[in-house]
Amino acid sequence: MGHKLISYFSFPFLLGLHLYTFVSPFPFAYSQLDYRFYDRSCPRLPTIVKYGVWAAYKNDTRIAASLLRLHFHDCFVNGCDASVLLDDTEDFKGEKNAFPNRNSARGYEVIDNIKADVERFCPSTVSCVDILTLAAKEAVVLAGGPFWPVMLGRRDGITASQQAANEQLPSPIEPLENITAKFTSKGLDLKDVVVLSGAHTIGYAQCFTFKKRLFNFQGSGKPDPTLDASALNSLQSMCPNIDSSNRNLVPLDSASTYRFDNMYYTNLVNNIGLLESDQALMRDPKSAAMVNSYSTNSYLFWNDFGTSMAKLGNLGVLTGKKGQIRNKCGSVNL
Repeated sequence: MGHKLISYFSFPFLLGLHLYTFVSPFPFAYSQLDYRFYDRSCPRLPTIVKYGVWAAYKNDTRIAASLLRLHFHDCFVNGCDASVLLDDTEDFKGEKNAFPNRNSARGYEVIDNIKADVERFCPSTVSCVDILTLAAKEAVVLAGGPFWPVMLGRRDGITASQQAANEQLPSPIEPLENITAKFTSKGLDLKDVVVLSGAHTIGYAQCFTFKKRLFNFQGSGKPDPTLDASALNSLQSMCPNIDSSNRNLVPLDSASTYRFDNMYYTNLVNNIGLLESDQALMRDPKSAAMVNSYSTNSYLFWNDFGTSMAKLGNLGVLTGKKGQIRNKCGSVNL
């Protein structure tokens, strides 16, 4: 994971004020959740999470995309319950080693460090899933993206499913209709597909996730004809058609790899989207219209992104007496 992180809560936080764009709360958020859930039981929580994410981001800018992806991969598999954080045991195979996460999901140690800080101030009070949800928001803000209010009060799950992760998470080579079907099965819709795909404005992809576009698109033995020629040449040099290049990393948005902006959509309009599933948004009239709108209106994207993230963060949550507050995020309490 790069850098070994330690507790940074006691260190001075030297970042200046950030000018946030406020995004309206999701209108039908679950009544069991509350924006002020920890105001009395753990008032330092927002500050601890903010510091923890900042400390990680300072050492590894790529961590912003990793935390955002980790949150998505948690919520999309049987709801937001921190199941993605559970370690495998002798008699339990969780989500960490599911195909979409193996050798690619990152940020576990960031959440573990923040959890350790939270436990020192608020023992057995704050769930790992709430920490992950807040961390994803802070990561987006640090990368220059929008702020949105996060409802809290989720509880951690006591199980996870490698099979569910393999089956439920969208694949970068799936047809758009399959991906949309997976979203609608969660109570999301095509707009959420387009908006949340905009998270690919930051981060990297491994070559094997899109290499067929470069050399053997849909079994044709030729590159994807819709891919811009200059982009094709550049990508082929970074991902040559040999197995040893499969794990090479390529920016999802080469124009602004670490900046959360709307350039992802401009890339799609210009036929230089990296993943097949991303560029496919331009082949459907409804999704293409949204892509065009977001490419010319960053405020619209930011507002809609916050709304979709709030919806995502409320999927399948455990509240009340369901689930537990894990003492450590990688294991269920005994």
